[in-house]
Amino acid sequence: MIPAEDTTIARLPPLPLIVGVVSATIVSIGLVWIVGEQSVVAMAYGGALVALLLMLLLAARLRSGPVESEAGVPDWSVTAAAVEDSGKAVAITDRANRLICANSAYEEWFGGALPPNEIEFAAKSGERLGMAAREAWRDGGSRVDLLSIDGADKRFRLKVERAGRGEDFLVWRFSEIVAERSYDGLAERVEGPFGEVMSRAGLELAMVAPDGIVQAATAGLAERATGDARRSLVGMEFVQLLRSDDRDRIFFAREGQQGSPQTLVHVPLELPSGARSKDADQAPSLMLLIDRTVGIGGGWEGSGKAAIPQLEALLSALPLGLALTDRDGRFLFANAAFLRAVERDGKGLPQFPSDLVVREDKAAIADTVRRFAKGASTSGDMAVHLASNREEPVSIGLAGIRGMGDAAVLLSITDSTEEKRLRRQVAQATKMQAVGQLAGGVAHDFNNVLTAIIGYCDLMLLRHTPGDSDYDDIQQIKANSNRAASLTRQLLAFSRQQTLRPVVLQLPDVVSEVSQLLKRLMGDKIEFVVRHDRELGPVRADPQQLEQVIINLAVNARDAMQAHAEKSGKQDWQGRLTLATRRVSARDVRKMGSDIMPADDYTVLIVQDTGGGIPPELISKIFEPFFTTKEQGKGTGLGLSTVYGIVKQSNGFIFADNVRGPDGQTAGARFTIYLPVHKGELPIAMRRDEEAEARASQWSGGGKLLLVEDEDMVRAVAERALARAGYTVTTASDGEEGLAAVANGSENFDLIVSDVVMPAMDGPAMARAIRKVRPKVPILFMSGYAEEQLRNDIDIDNMFFIAKPFSVQQINAKVAEVLADQNRD
Repeated sequence: MIPAEDTTIARLPPLPLIVGVVSATIVSIGLVWIVGEQSVVAMAYGGALVALLLMLLLAARLRSGPVESEAGVPDWSVTAAAVEDSGKAVAITDRANRLICANSAYEEWFGGALPPNEIEFAAKSGERLGMAAREAWRDGGSRVDLLSIDGADKRFRLKVERAGRGEDFLVWRFSEIVAERSYDGLAERVEGPFGEVMSRAGLELAMVAPDGIVQAATAGLAERATGDARRSLVGMEFVQLLRSDDRDRIFFAREGQQGSPQTLVHVPLELPSGARSKDADQAPSLMLLIDRTVGIGGGWEGSGKAAIPQLEALLSALPLGLALTDRDGRFLFANAAFLRAVERDGKGLPQFPSDLVVREDKAAIADTVRRFAKGASTSGDMAVHLASNREEPVSIGLAGIRGMGDAAVLLSITDSTEEKRLRRQVAQATKMQAVGQLAGGVAHDFNNVLTAIIGYCDLMLLRHTPGDSDYDDIQQIKANSNRAASLTRQLLAFSRQQTLRPVVLQLPDVVSEVSQLLKRLMGDKIEFVVRHDRELGPVRADPQQLEQVIINLAVNARDAMQAHAEKSGKQDWQGRLTLATRRVSARDVRKMGSDIMPADDYTVLIVQDTGGGIPPELISKIFEPFFTTKEQGKGTGLGLSTVYGIVKQSNGFIFADNVRGPDGQTAGARFTIYLPVHKGELPIAMRRDEEAEARASQWSGGGKLLLVEDEDMVRAVAERALARAGYTVTTASDGEEGLAAVANGSENFDLIVSDVVMPAMDGPAMARAIRKVRPKVPILFMSGYAEEQLRNDIDIDNMFFIAKPFSVQQINAKVAEVLADQNRD
């Protein structure tokens, strides 16, 4: 509230009275001086008289109190209190455009005590406001239907009027424009006479908030749910009012299965696209319960001809698509929501429901409608494909109506597109998880085989020198084994079980590392473009794996552009591959409305090409393992699945879509990778540093090792490799045998080298048991699974890790490194 200051002064005596009193005082002092002939006495008398007069004047002033200086000056604090209204912003200005007073809503909406013409409205809004002020001074009043402020979402209406006895003031009234919600006033209708009519027809309604709490309900629903029609259901959980049996039939919880089954219809009340308000996510839903036994007309009296017009009026007010047919299946009525759902808005209804569906569903829906019309009062639903939309099925509910004379069937339609999409996503995620587990298990077992092959190749190469007849063959075997090891790493990447070495890095640095390689891979016909945003946040990922992601996406883009050019028959073609980085804030993620990504800051990598794009029917399959559109023999189908696995294992998200050109046609494909910005402390890179390598190279060998491995070929090659390096090796074929070798106390081992997955007792269980006997012995695990996953599952101190497959040099170096660290400690 901004009232003007009060203007008050004390009342003073009139001027003639003051002059008379002063004259009388002077005359009396003169008489005293003449009679007494003493000036001192006259002065004393005069002083006393003046003091007395001043005291009388002061007393009169105190009695009179403050009053207005002019009768015409108003008390603005009273005015400001009178215009106080939380729903409208009110302000009063004078002819000099000074703000006289304003209410609290004006201060809150416009941020201070500024007159209306000084508020920073948008350019056109400011012009409308100035014109309204001029019209008000001239004509006495004016209106503006729309005002907006730069950078704010609020919109206002304005009414300005000239006021005051001298019409020297303007009264400004601002009201906020609030978007109408689809469910405004619906709660009062549900709880009022409309709800009573629906209850008599066998339909119970409830408005339910997104968290499942009842906001309004019909009296009939309260009576069925609690036994008391006067009891309020507001604040209760809707699902607690119902129960279902083993056949998924729904009953009221209070009545149990002794009551009649109900058909539950969920009607979302969110705003249509393009008119969503700021609280659209808080929109409630309308729950419609249809009594299967009684039917809609069970409680109605009178003939069908009298009841149907009333029923049509009720059904027209519902946002759920509803229609009525007679016993022969002919349409009697359909509300506007039903016509919109079947895309017949403005065209009217056909004669039969079968005319709305594709040819394959015509007979089924016609037979179902006739069965519901002639049989007992029941309800059900069926999935059909509309002729206007053959791709996505919709669910049509059917309920037989009795009690209105002639039998009829009520049809309700619900768009199940979103449900089908979610079901496909769940099925896809389940399939990907199952394939990932299979791929991880195959890769783990295959790594054991490759470990033996690579190890024996290394041992054979120690006995042959370049130039021998067998040397080149052994090298070829080892090279192909390494290629097979690369394939297993792709499988582990897809199943998110590979060993990552994450460090904190900047995406532009990774792009820069692979740029030269990508330019050579793209060739002369493809332009390579790189763009970076400023102030990108750091991410935590494995740089080598990110390079693999970029290379895989770039090679796929190159092949796609070449295939598109060949399909188009263009000999002289040019393509463009664009790599871009972007900064995306948590606010941007919330605006995207993604249900997958949490609202956080991300650094985004975009890989975009100018090929033919991805066919819409294949977008959901491109990340599946072994799925490829290339000719047989030209692709393994693991490129994009590997990319997907690396991104997900790095806590990121990847999306694929098509880019549209100016003409609206597909102009290429785009892959967008979101990696969360690292906000913690900078971690130490998970790589062996130079000091550790130096200690390992200085280790002279020697030491007693316990080697535990259930695969005979892996155990044999590891034993030979370690024995050649000067270690004393004791072997065990499983965890129980390894534990027995330590528990009998005959050998004091310096290091235990063990596999992780073994029959009977696995490596971690054996290690925990050994630690009870030898609490400080170091343990080196060998595994084809990811080190990070292994460390999360196994909580053991002084534990080390080497990934399979490994070479003879790698196992020897790792053992030397561990023993050197233990010796230093």
